Amino acid sequence: MSFRKVVRQSKFRHVFGQPVKNDQCYDDIRVSRVTWDSSFCAVNPKFVAVIVEASGGGAFMVLPVLKTGRIDKSYPTVCGHMAPVLDIDWCPHNDLVIASGSEDCTVMVWQIPENGLTQPLTEPVVALEGHSKRVGIITWHPTARNVLLSAGCDNVVIVWNVGTAEELYHLDGMHPDLIYNISWSHDGSLFCSACKDKSVRIVDPRRGVVVAEKERAHEGARPMRAIFLADGKVFTTGFSRMSERQLALWDPENLEEPMALQELDSSNGALLPFYDPDTSVVYVCGKGDSSIRYFEITEEPPYIHFLNTFTSKEPQRGMGWMPKRGLDVSKCEIARFYKLHERKCEPIIMTVPRKSDLFQDDLYPDTAGPEAAMEAEEWVAGKTAGPVLISLREAYVPSKQRDLKVSKKNVLHESRPTSSTGSGTRLSATATPAMVPSISINTAPGGGGRLEEVLQELQALRLQVKEQGKRISRLEEQLSRIENGDV
Repeated sequence: MSFRKVVRQSKFRHVFGQPVKNDQCYDDIRVSRVTWDSSFCAVNPKFVAVIVEASGGGAFMVLPVLKTGRIDKSYPTVCGHMAPVLDIDWCPHNDLVIASGSEDCTVMVWQIPENGLTQPLTEPVVALEGHSKRVGIITWHPTARNVLLSAGCDNVVIVWNVGTAEELYHLDGMHPDLIYNISWSHDGSLFCSACKDKSVRIVDPRRGVVVAEKERAHEGARPMRAIFLADGKVFTTGFSRMSERQLALWDPENLEEPMALQELDSSNGALLPFYDPDTSVVYVCGKGDSSIRYFEITEEPPYIHFLNTFTSKEPQRGMGWMPKRGLDVSKCEIARFYKLHERKCEPIIMTVPRKSDLFQDDLYPDTAGPEAAMEAEEWVAGKTAGPVLISLREAYVPSKQRDLKVSKKNVLHESRPTSSTGSGTRLSATATPAMVPSISINTAPGGGGRLEEVLQELQALRLQVKEQGKRISRLEEQLSRIENGDV
């Protein structure tokens, strides 16, 4: 007698979400009330950026990741825009550089000081003007340095070289209506877009052509989203004709019918998808919802497998997403969200339960690192390259971030950082429980002595803890003998 396998095997079946304690939230932040379906939050391993309410212009707040608790009302903001900020995005190749798009029709790129803001930042490193209506979408190229894409309500997509402050590509006439979102492919050779005309388009920006187009990807009139997956497939969220929220998976080679289509519920908030290419897990957050659903994407039917739902009491105004290199791998953390409430930002940690304290190779394959695979000029010349991968197992010492400089010759970084290996800088997000993440290791000349001191002090503390443990064990043994009448 044969038994059919009822439950699909997956290492992510038991992923669970856990909000942090109140003292680890960012409190008293006046999150923007602007009516726009962006995430309102951008996160990297150094900073959390949140679009906030501002009188007489547009502003966003940049907080060091470790600066939790109540945020003072007088805390400085980035406030150079003349109208509300609609979207922000951290540069994937420099953790101190952030871009913003605003209702004032401009795109601005900012350099944040190493230790965060001490006074309001009003002057961007570069202001990019090319849109005739408000700019609602900002996204950096995943592998080419200094390449930034912006899309506005003028239905125009512009690809910029931030290092020279010039337009590389001006794509108009492709989208007849409002663009809801844009997502680069894994290697940055293409991007996909979701538009108000209900079409999903796959565009080659360098050739200026629409490679593929699916009309009426979702029948409903409410906003859609489309993102590229690592294998080149496209994942979309939208609404059915009956206003039920849907997920769909598409093969760009054949867009006639979706590979998979699932209906979720009949809420009316736009679904924001967040994709982890290392684990092939898609997290779906609805604006105004109080839950995060997550799905695993696989090669075999039905392709989209529901894993679980994280639920909470409060609805979310927006959501930030930490890159993989900012996670704590010693705790088997595979994702971290930054949920925006009306007046606070609450981190939510997604964990795979494991008993072992060892590094989990299957959860943490090599992931995209902070090193760019090529320069903007190489990308324009036709070069295509995937992200430079880094290991999360080995010790990682970040190179000193260079200031963002704009000129006709220079680019964001004055020179590319050198690396002892061909695969770029190596990274560890606290790969073993014994490592202390709060100690920053100085690799500059003359920093070696301080490093040795810190390591010696750490070793001494560990020995003391070990000795105290032995002493406690001996005392417990003596107490046990006394209670049993052996002494």
